[in-house]
Amino acid sequence: MHIVFIVLIGFLVGLVARWIGPTSHLHGFWITTVIGIVGSVIATYGGQALGFYRVGRPAGFIGSVLGAVVLLVLVQLFGR
Repeated sequence: MHIVFIVLIGFLVGLVARWIGPTSHLHGFWITTVIGIVGSVIATYGGQALGFYRVGRPAGFIGSVLGAVVLLVLVQLFGR
């Protein structure tokens, strides 16, 4: 059940990030979910490195969306 929750939250984060961030391509369910999950990982470890989160604490929803937007920006910059 934990995996299903991660996939659903990752999908929601990915949807919000695609709505906010720069993207010109339409992606499917799985790509959007991966964008959300990787964005959460970026936000968690980036926030820990910057001192926003303690070690072992995950990023929240807004931090995850920001991490996913950063991921979309990086893909746009280096994906060409």
